[in-house]
Amino acid sequence: MIPLLMIRSYNTEVDGTSTQIIQSYDATTLNTDVSLEQIMTALKAESALLSAAIGRIKEKSEQKANDEIRDEKITGLYYLLLSFSHHPDEEIRNAALSLLEIFDHYGLAIKDESYTRESSLVHSMLDDLAKPKALASIALVPQCAEYIAALQLAQDNFEATRLSYESAQAEEGTLGNATKLKKEVVTLLNGQLVPYLNVVSQLNDTMYGALARTIAQLIEANNEVVKKRNNTGGEPDAGD
Repeated sequence: MIPLLMIRSYNTEVDGTSTQIIQSYDATTLNTDVSLEQIMTALKAESALLSAAIGRIKEKSEQKANDEIRDEKITGLYYLLLSFSHHPDEEIRNAALSLLEIFDHYGLAIKDESYTRESSLVHSMLDDLAKPKALASIALVPQCAEYIAALQLAQDNFEATRLSYESAQAEEGTLGNATKLKKEVVTLLNGQLVPYLNVVSQLNDTMYGALARTIAQLIEANNEVVKKRNNTGGEPDAGD
């Protein structure tokens, strides 16, 4: 008998299990069974939506991580300049003060701006720091060039993932969220596919038995992971 998929499974676990079930079904010739094909067609549609929703979560999570790295580089540059603005060497001190004046035009508060506005401000600040007078000062302040290069890299990495993030944001309002879609996939599996295969595999093991046993193994493997996690108090992953 095929067990029911545990509803406490993570979104990503349901996504992975349903994907494997679909692949197992597609490897058979059971699409001649109209009832089974209808169930699988519905499952494929819901599973595709779930995968897309999880992808959007990951895109947003990646962009947040890239923004945190960029903020860290902004903070690091500020404190480097602040430190050298008190340096005993007058030339170094004045160079740091000159660069700090440029930084203060934008301020640490840019970290609290929206992604779009922060990107614009960081880009503008980096442009100001690339002007001849600023470059002369940068050359005098130890490690300043490295700190600015690190900020530029963080900015480039943020911008590289920006399009995929904006696409994920645009779709968020029109497509279902992952948790809701997970429940719909589980409902299809537990309410339609599992009961149907349990019945027909008993009536015709030759035709349906192999698929039923494969799906049983897939669901059992998933449920074992869920049981172990619940016993150890594991936390949800990024897709939940």
